[in-house]
Amino acid sequence: MLPCATDLLRWYDRHRRILPWRALPGQKIDPYRVWLSEIMLQQTTVTAVMPYFERFLAAFPDVTALARAPQDRVMALWAGLGYYARARNLHACAQAVAARGGVFPDTVEGLLELPGIGAYTAAAIAAIAFGRPVVPVDGNVERVTSRLFALTDPLPAARKAIAARAVTLNADAQAKARPSDFAQALFDLGAGICTPRSPACVLCPWREACAGHAQGIAATLPRRAPKPVRPVRHGVHFCLVDEAGGLLLVRRPEKGLLGGMMGLPGPHWRDDPWPEAEALSLAPAAPRLQPHWRMVGQVKHVFTHFTLLVDVRSADCGLSQQYGGGGMRALPR
Repeated sequence: MLPCATDLLRWYDRHRRILPWRALPGQKIDPYRVWLSEIMLQQTTVTAVMPYFERFLAAFPDVTALARAPQDRVMALWAGLGYYARARNLHACAQAVAARGGVFPDTVEGLLELPGIGAYTAAAIAAIAFGRPVVPVDGNVERVTSRLFALTDPLPAARKAIAARAVTLNADAQAKARPSDFAQALFDLGAGICTPRSPACVLCPWREACAGHAQGIAATLPRRAPKPVRPVRHGVHFCLVDEAGGLLLVRRPEKGLLGGMMGLPGPHWRDDPWPEAEALSLAPAAPRLQPHWRMVGQVKHVFTHFTLLVDVRSADCGLSQQYGGGGMRALPR
């Protein structure tokens, strides 16, 4: 049984979240804000995104301003949000939209042609910004759907089947009449009521239609296959400081993890630890510099697919100068 869209929309009208990118009732929806928020929210929480969104909007009030900005400026404002390919694609997408006169495509198909926009993001922008009657399926909608229909096959294998059910949720006339509100109501339901742990079923507008609730298994859904053991990789980075407090930094290659970002120099990350002698043989060097490298600690960072352990070695060079080759340069901290 499909749940009633009217019940969800009535709940949403009373309990909708107030978010900086979300238009209030009666306000005109800004596709730029919708797009910017959806790119930022990938793999990130609303709470984490809010200050970044405000800073971006202050620096780049429209898509044309973002398109004109140097990529380094965009990357600097993005720093800390992670998944840095999103920032590069964000800038490329802004330039593509600016080339169209600053107007975003208003269909899923048109949005999919832009850099950095996949199936979910295209559906979200089309529904929210342009009123297209489609259901964007993110983690919240996936969870709501698996519980509504008591879908017990584990993720990630079940993702396609869950999405096929999710896109039927807007089948009735009320959902199609308010596609922007309906999509955002689904997000709010998943974020505030149908939460990953301890869902507030007693408050849910779709409780009576929920098969997972009826069977007493809602809190266990969606089920997930056991996660594989996360591998460990090893790196070593060198912190060279001059008398002015500048750091020797290198720009990473444009493609790949942390692409285009500035960072401390060092060899590639690998599966085996770096012995001291091998690591030091790859330390940065320049004429007249004979830095004495000392071990200052180890940094652990957990990426999605692996854990990184980085040995950090530091030295003072006593010279303020510009370095050439490989994109390295001394920059103030």
